[in-house]
Amino acid sequence: MKEAQILKAYEQARERYAELGVDTDKAVEILERTPISLHCWQTDDVVGFESSQALSGGIQTTGNYPGRARNIDEVRADVKFAKSLLAGHHRLNLHEIYGDFKGQFVDRDQVEPKHFESWIQWARENDMKLDFNSTSFSHPKSGDLTLANPDPVIRQFWIEHTKRCRKVADAMGKAQGDPCIMNIWIHDGSKDITVERKRYRELLASSLDDILSEKLGGMKDCVEAKLFGIGLESYTVGSMDFFEGYCATRKVMYTLDTGHYEPTENVSDKVSALLLFVPELMLHVSRPVRWDSDHVTIMNDPTLDLFKEIVRAGALDRAHIGLDYFDASINRIGAYVIGTRATQKCLLSALLEPLAKLREYEDSGRGFQRLALLEEAKTLPFGAVYDYFNFKNGVPVGPEFIPEIEKYEKDITSKR
Repeated sequence: MKEAQILKAYEQARERYAELGVDTDKAVEILERTPISLHCWQTDDVVGFESSQALSGGIQTTGNYPGRARNIDEVRADVKFAKSLLAGHHRLNLHEIYGDFKGQFVDRDQVEPKHFESWIQWARENDMKLDFNSTSFSHPKSGDLTLANPDPVIRQFWIEHTKRCRKVADAMGKAQGDPCIMNIWIHDGSKDITVERKRYRELLASSLDDILSEKLGGMKDCVEAKLFGIGLESYTVGSMDFFEGYCATRKVMYTLDTGHYEPTENVSDKVSALLLFVPELMLHVSRPVRWDSDHVTIMNDPTLDLFKEIVRAGALDRAHIGLDYFDASINRIGAYVIGTRATQKCLLSALLEPLAKLREYEDSGRGFQRLALLEEAKTLPFGAVYDYFNFKNGVPVGPEFIPEIEKYEKDITSKR
């Protein structure tokens, strides 16, 4: 797309939005400084560097598209290339299994900050800050229960693992001068009926209290609920009910993964309720299709609603944005870029909402006017603002990123 066309369309869009009291320049500026935490596991189907085995522990990746990253260098190359096609400043989210173990086996209760020193250096060189996750799945000691396991030996193994992950996150945060957000998600549950629901939840609460007892200044903790896992369909220890209560009473950040709720639930409606009782939110943006299938994020109504509610609640400073899907059925870099851009589009759409006028209508009881403006806002020239955002940041505009990814596939990933 030609520069003159982009700028002309943007000027026209800016005038249209200004008529409704919306400052498009300000919206673009906010979008530029709002990072999205890119998930490293989209590059390699959540395999990591411990082994080349398939996932286990309540999750799975579907598809076998050629070109999966097979080692730390390929993961980094793919992340760097994907980032080159994205406007703004982004973070990188790592799971513990992506440590730089240098060909040695390091069990998960032995991981240390030194195993991520090269990641810290790489992130600094590539202008990215790091986030982190403990990894409880795909391990001989995973089974159906980890932090909620009644066997004290297994439970202590995972407590130690998670404590060590917090130390890694703390080192990352201190090195980058910005808190590393560390997410704790466990798959614990039961395939069929259990009569020990309360017992397992008591154990999980006790384990988490132990893990979080040490205050670390370089990181922030968040915990993630789930509806169910594959092979664990009947009972999930760390359900939303459990973690709502836990985060509210312990004042811990709550992770909203958009794939972890009933298909008919409106995840956006949880935002304002949770913000009354928890300090911050971590958003894991994904797309469920009938279940937590981790499809590539697109600009759909649920994701639009989620970001509109964040903006309407004035909570951008209390919400951290990350991606969490892993699609192996299509070009993985393409999936990376589509999902990140879709998330940015949803946030930009929220920032461009004529909120002041809408609030004026609502506060004065003018329901017809409020609904009419909400509908009219849907056809405002949003796309011209998004094109300008990408142009301003020197990345491909519109579908121009497609041939670049095709070339990367031809030159790089097809040869793996």
